[in-house]
Amino acid sequence: MPDLRPMDFGEILDGSLMIYRRHFGLFLKLSMAALSVPLVLLVYFGLQAVALLQQNPLRAVLYLLPVGLVYYVAALVLTAGTIRVISDSYLGREPQLRDALALGWSKIWPLTAVGFGKGIVLMLIILGVSVVAGVGATLVKGAGALLIVALVLVGCWFTVFVACGYGVTTPVVVLEDLRSSFDAFGRSWELTRGFKWKVLWLAVVAVLLTNMLPSLVFRGLGAAFLGSVPPLGVALTAVGYVAPVVLAPVLAAVITLMYYDLRVRREAFDLQVLGQQLGII
Repeated sequence: MPDLRPMDFGEILDGSLMIYRRHFGLFLKLSMAALSVPLVLLVYFGLQAVALLQQNPLRAVLYLLPVGLVYYVAALVLTAGTIRVISDSYLGREPQLRDALALGWSKIWPLTAVGFGKGIVLMLIILGVSVVAGVGATLVKGAGALLIVALVLVGCWFTVFVACGYGVTTPVVVLEDLRSSFDAFGRSWELTRGFKWKVLWLAVVAVLLTNMLPSLVFRGLGAAFLGSVPPLGVALTAVGYVAPVVLAPVLAAVITLMYYDLRVRREAFDLQVLGQQLGII
């Protein structure tokens, strides 16, 4: 692997895909170890929720919420493990599955606390925007409705802005020695200062490439063939659910390289510092 250095948009995506190809077997094992059980639960309870959706929407949500939280926590373990794989690669070490999983599980509580805290902050912002829009809609009519639309757009922009500011909390928790795990919020905000648009577009492109597009394409093909060739339709639909799990390390790699890029730009972050933070050097 090359030395740590500033990277542009394309270099981060290309570097993430290169790392994924180089360690595909290890990433596949890591994905299966972290996400296979949560994925099976999500599909099973998702089918139950679809059946309940028209009869009892609240019960359908209650079916999915706990499983969704388990999947999210497992995804954090995967991200932490991916950070270890990439870091070992940069340091010239052969990445090991046990080291990746060990780091992920050792950081599970601070990662979960920060992840839920981030979710609560964003939900409060969305709730505040919804309340303002609802109250405004009842009080203002006619041309004043344009003001409500403008406020909603500003609220949406602010939500995205905050989410981008907290975009590297996971690698901060995994790699940095913090007094409290919640210090990751301020640390991430400082690292992303002036680079929030870059964080946003990297996240959008990475999610499209690793999750939405593969899932939609294969599930769409599965639905198309389900009537004429049922076995092929079922197989393609299954691939649509499995593909995001297999590609999940690419998204984690983008987050990791984005974090490295921000630290190199702002601080004297090099391989020696990285090794010290992982306890290798």
